[in-house]
Amino acid sequence: MQIDELKELVVDALDDLKAKDIVTINVRGKSDMTDVMVIASGTSSRQVKGLAENVRMRAKESGIEALGVEGDDVGEWVLVDLGDIVVHVMQEPVRRFYQLERLWSVTEEKQAGEQK
Repeated sequence: MQIDELKELVVDALDDLKAKDIVTINVRGKSDMTDVMVIASGTSSRQVKGLAENVRMRAKESGIEALGVEGDDVGEWVLVDLGDIVVHVMQEPVRRFYQLERLWSVTEEKQAGEQK
């Protein structure tokens, strides 16, 4: 499965269960761990766990086995590692606190400034 197809599958799996504020970030060349990050919010630990499980199951149905799942015991922040794509599903307060989107945009601004 191509990375764009996997990204679409992940976003669809999140959207199916009403994830909020789904964001994809291309980190190819910026991270040695993955090429794309997908970040989404859930309104409760139950929804966060369900969103992450839906992503894992939909990927598995398409022949992609998750390399790891972390945080599903608590449900504040669940990470699903699909290799080329890492999915972060967070409760809204946790997402606001860690601001992953801002972290990666700061990295992009810094790299752009260093190239001048």
